[in-house]
Amino acid sequence: MTSKLQFRLMAAFTLVILVTTGIVFFSINHATQNEIHRFRERINQAGIARMGVELSQYYSQQGSWEGIQPFVEHWGNLSKQRIILTDINGIVVADSDSKLLGELYEPTNSTGISLSPPWAGNTIGTFYINPDSPPELGLIALQIIFRRIGLFFICGGLIAVAVAFLITFFLSRRILAPVEELTSAAKRLGDGDFSQRVQVKDKSELGELAGTFNSMASDLEKAEQLRRNMVADIAHELRTPLSNIKGHLEAVRDGVMKPDANTIRSLDEEATLLSRLIDDLQELSLAEAGELKLVRQAENITELIKQATAGVQPQATAKGLSLSIDLPDKLPPANIDSHRISQVLRNLLENAMANTAKGGTITVTAKQEGKYLEVAVSDTGEGIPAEDLPNIFERFYRVDKSRARATGGTGLGLTISKRLVEAHGGTIEAQSELGKGSRFSFTIPIAE
Repeated sequence: MTSKLQFRLMAAFTLVILVTTGIVFFSINHATQNEIHRFRERINQAGIARMGVELSQYYSQQGSWEGIQPFVEHWGNLSKQRIILTDINGIVVADSDSKLLGELYEPTNSTGISLSPPWAGNTIGTFYINPDSPPELGLIALQIIFRRIGLFFICGGLIAVAVAFLITFFLSRRILAPVEELTSAAKRLGDGDFSQRVQVKDKSELGELAGTFNSMASDLEKAEQLRRNMVADIAHELRTPLSNIKGHLEAVRDGVMKPDANTIRSLDEEATLLSRLIDDLQELSLAEAGELKLVRQAENITELIKQATAGVQPQATAKGLSLSIDLPDKLPPANIDSHRISQVLRNLLENAMANTAKGGTITVTAKQEGKYLEVAVSDTGEGIPAEDLPNIFERFYRVDKSRARATGGTGLGLTISKRLVEAHGGTIEAQSELGKGSRFSFTIPIAE
């Protein structure tokens, strides 16, 4: 790739130099032709004027045109032009080619110049000039250019091409070095080494490309780490209930435990937890793939909040928590899938109850914010450390590193809630202060 790009750069520089040299050369050639043409015109005009003066003087001295033929022949040979002189009657009295002497001259493509000297008082004759076929002006111009500056152009062009090759060589090394580094890093990245980064100090487009590559590599490394963590977390979450089920069954088989109602209830709880985890994973997978189907319609958000809080009220009461709602008198209907938003509310309420000690308070509020409704669940629980706050919406992330189910659930509730809110076109965020509680809020669009 490097050699091909170097060749293209060299070819491009060479082509630019050749085109530029050619344009300058032909421009000078055109200007030279025009200048020669003007110079020739000036010479012709001066020669015609001088010839007219000399003819008039000859006639003045001789009193007639007798004997003028040798002079006209001489002038024609010197000027490389055919000169014809007629008297006042149009009869040819002199011809540089000696062909029309004594004949009546009828000019075709030549312009006659009348001889009317002041002393004569009238016209004494007319002379015509028919130029022969002189060398082409273009050929003369080219001869002048090649004789005077042709060598300069040839040498200058060769020097320019040589300089272009040198510049291209050093410039291509400077340009291609980061490209080669990027190519090598990209290959290693493709082989699974996500730690690859490139160091390009150039602030041009190559520097931007390197920065984009590094950012992409960081994102891929983070995604790979999250994938590994997710696989490990899923394995852990599945292993726990399966181990419990297996332990109970082995205990029953060995006669350590009896297959009574308590044993069956324990097995059912573990199976229910396992089923819930699988359902959550499936729902999260659909949401992240953008295949989650929403049945959206205008819904009364006030009623939805009341139903959700009523559903968890027994749990709050059993734990000794105060659960309340604080809503304005009237809120506009929301354009939502009521089942999904109810699921978000339940997740946030369960999360609040799991992290609020006995005697704490949980409050649900809602208000209108432009074209959206903001719903918030606030608690007076233990709060979330600042270093954990940016990660709480990641799957299987728990502030409680012990992974106790009493405080953590499956670790997917907040992640699913985020995906469901975003599927509605809203946003979800968390605010918390350690030791003072947390506030989770999300926005949903108002129905038109």
